[in-house]
Amino acid sequence: MTTAARLVAALCLAGLALIGSRYIMTSIMPDTTVFGYFLWVNIVLGLVAGWRILGSRVGRGMANGISAGITATAALVFWGVTAQAINEMLRLALRHRYGSPMEAVIAVFQLFLDFGAHLLDGGFIGLMVVGAVLSGMLAEVVSRNWR
Repeated sequence: MTTAARLVAALCLAGLALIGSRYIMTSIMPDTTVFGYFLWVNIVLGLVAGWRILGSRVGRGMANGISAGITATAALVFWGVTAQAINEMLRLALRHRYGSPMEAVIAVFQLFLDFGAHLLDGGFIGLMVVGAVLSGMLAEVVSRNWR
C-alpha cells in the first residue's frame, strides 16, 4: 500500500545511496576509476530498499524505525556491492577473461569481497550508520504524522 512513510523512506535511502556513492567515488576509489552507471544503479537500489524494507517496517515505534533504517541500509549496501560485482564480472566476461561460465560465477564472489573490502572505511561506515538512523527516524515520524 502506498503511504507517505514509504515515499519518504524511499527518498531518504535514495539520498543516502547518492551521498554514499559520491563518497566512494571521491574518497575511496582511485581517480582513474570509470564508474559508468554506478551512481544510478545505487540510487535505484536505494529507492527499492527504502520502499520495500524501511517503508514497510515503520509505524511501530522509534526504536523499531531506527532498527528498520539500519536493516534497510545494510541491505542497500549488500545489494549495491552485489550488483556492482555482477556488472564487473559481465564486463570482464565480455572481454573473454574467463575460461568457463563456472569461473565467471566464482569471480562474482571474489569481486564481491574485493569491492566490500574497499567499503571498510571509517568515514563510509559512519556515514551509512548516521544516514540509516536518520532515515529510520524520519520515516517513523512521517508514519506517525501522516497516515
